[in-house]
Amino acid sequence: MGGVTLLALGNGAPDVFASLAAVRSGQYRTGFGAILSAGTFVSAFVVGFVAIYAAPFNVDPGSFVRDVGFYLLGALSLFYVYLSGEITFWQAVGFVGFYMFFVGVVFWMDLGIGLVHKREGGEMDCGKGGAVVVSNLEDEKQGSGPFERAYGKISNLWERPISFLLKLTIPQTAPSEWSRFYISANIILCPLVLLYSCNSFMPLDHPIVFLLSNAHFPLWFIVLLASSSLALLHFILEKEPPKTELMPIVLVAFIMSVFWISTVAGELLNCLAALGMLLEVHPSLLGLTVLAWGNSVGDLVADVAVASAGQPAMAMAGCFAGPMFNMLVGLGSALVMQTADTYPKAYELHLHTGIVIAFVFLILSLMGSLLVITWSRFRVPRFWGFCLIGLYVFFMVVSLVIAKFSG
Repeated sequence: MGGVTLLALGNGAPDVFASLAAVRSGQYRTGFGAILSAGTFVSAFVVGFVAIYAAPFNVDPGSFVRDVGFYLLGALSLFYVYLSGEITFWQAVGFVGFYMFFVGVVFWMDLGIGLVHKREGGEMDCGKGGAVVVSNLEDEKQGSGPFERAYGKISNLWERPISFLLKLTIPQTAPSEWSRFYISANIILCPLVLLYSCNSFMPLDHPIVFLLSNAHFPLWFIVLLASSSLALLHFILEKEPPKTELMPIVLVAFIMSVFWISTVAGELLNCLAALGMLLEVHPSLLGLTVLAWGNSVGDLVADVAVASAGQPAMAMAGCFAGPMFNMLVGLGSALVMQTADTYPKAYELHLHTGIVIAFVFLILSLMGSLLVITWSRFRVPRFWGFCLIGLYVFFMVVSLVIAKFSG
C-alpha cells in the first residue's frame, strides 16, 4: 500500500513538479514528453535490464496484471484525449481520480491477502528479504578502494553547502539531529520562504498599515520581525529537543521539501528552455531525452540494486506504479490546474508527432510485457529483456529522426 502512495509520492515528486512547472508555463509538450519518455525508459529499458540481469524469475500474477493493466489503461485513455486535440476540466480530474481508484484496488487486494494469510496462521516473510536488500545495498555504498574514497571526499565537499542551506530551511525531524541554531533559523526562514512561494497572489512588498502610527510596512518585513522574535525566544528558552509529538515539525519539513523540489523543477525547466533556444532544439525533444533521463536514472540504479540483492520481483514491481503515478497524478494535476483556468471551455492540445510516438512506444512496451510474461506463466524470460531494450533504442532513434526532420 505504501508503495503506491507515500513511496510513489517520494520517488515521483521531481517528475510531478517538473510537469506542473512545464504545463503551467505553457510548455505542456515538454511535460508530456518528459513523463511519457520517462515511463518508456522505466517500462522498457529498466524492466529489460532487470530481466537480462536476473531472469528467469517469477512475479506475483495478481499484482503484475493489476499494475501493468491499470498503467496501460491510463496511458490509452490519456492517448485518446491527446488525439482529440483538447482536454476538459473533468477529464483531467478523471485521471487523478483513476489513480485514486487504483490505490483503492491495491488496498482492497492487500487487505484480502492479509486476511487470508491471517486465517492460515502464517507470517509475512518480508523481514528476511528486506534485510538482504538493506545489507547488500549498504555493502555497495561502503567502498574501500581509492576511487571510492576519493569520490566520497569530492561528494562531501560539494554536498556540505547544499546540506547547510537545506538544514536552514527544512526542520530536522530526528531527535538525534536536533540543533538549537538550526531550529531557530527554521523559525526565521520558513515563513519567509513560504511567503515567497505565494508571491504570485500575495506580493512580498504588499503594504501593511498600522492605524495607530499610520505607518506602512511591507509584508515581508512584518513576517521577518515576527519570526525573528519567535526564533530569539526559542533560542533563549529551549535547551533540549522536544519530547512531545513531532508531527508539526514533520509537516513543516514536508512542506519545505515540496517547496524546494518545486523550485528546482521550475528552474530546471527554465534551463532546458534556454538550452533549447541556444541549440535550436525543440522543447519536446529535450523532454524526451534530457529531462526524462535525469528523472529516471534513479529508478534504474535503485531497481538494479534491488535486483542484484536477490529481489528481482520487487524491482520489477517498482517499475510500473511509480511512472503511473507520475503520469496520472503529476501530469493530471498540472492539467487540472490548466483546465481550471479555461473552464468551462476545453484546454487545447496541439498534436506533436514526437509525443504521439512516445505514447505508441509506451503502450507497446506495456502491452508486450503483459502478453509475454502472462504467456510465460508469469515467469520473466531473459529474451524479453533484450527485446525491451531494443524497443527503447528504436524509440530513441525514431524520436531523434522525427525531431531532425520536423524541425
